[in-house]
Amino acid sequence: MKRVAKLAFVSCIVALTSAAAGHCGGLFENGSPELEQTLRSFDGRFDVQPYYNWGGAFPGDGPQSVEERTPSAIVHIQEAILANRTLADRLEQHGVQIRNVINAEQAADGSITFYTD
Repeated sequence: MKRVAKLAFVSCIVALTSAAAGHCGGLFENGSPELEQTLRSFDGRFDVQPYYNWGGAFPGDGPQSVEERTPSAIVHIQEAILANRTLADRLEQHGVQIRNVINAEQAADGSITFYTD
């Protein structure tokens, strides 16, 4: 009987861990490859913020939650936006030049904030 109880306990732990891992995927969706894939088909709400307009302790600081992108990653983000003609047009209608987009972050509600230099 103890063996069955231990097995049931271990099964519950494994099930809970697997379920939690499924919800943690959102933490990694702002990584470059995942974000680029999202941008290529994105057609949702977005916001545009100057990178320096965060209100941090030092001028020029970006949002703490946004990972800093390498120059290569910035180019890939811009290319992904350009591959999505609808998104590129919408950004341009908001006065955003794609070459000025230096970062992007997807929120939990699915919207994206684009950061410009």
